[in-house]
Amino acid sequence: MMLEKIKKLIYYYEEVISLPHRQEVARELRNEDDFFLLLLYSEMLGIPNPVYYYTLELYPYIIEDFHDWHLRMGMDKSPLSGIRCC
Repeated sequence: MMLEKIKKLIYYYEEVISLPHRQEVARELRNEDDFFLLLLYSEMLGIPNPVYYYTLELYPYIIEDFHDWHLRMGMDKSPLSGIRCC
């Protein structure tokens, strides 16, 4: 009984401490994802990418996130002719 109360107290404490930083963490994760997608699609956008060969394997997994990414980058339509998402 006492152990459960202590666990609940610790959980509540951790939630209170992390609450103000959730937006910052989410923003940083989104920025990292945006940068990763830029690297992934840079060759198709005309920016040389030295690891293009290795990133080809990732396209099927990332294609679902491409639409959200190009909208966040300020592009109304897909900049790539081979990828139709809109």
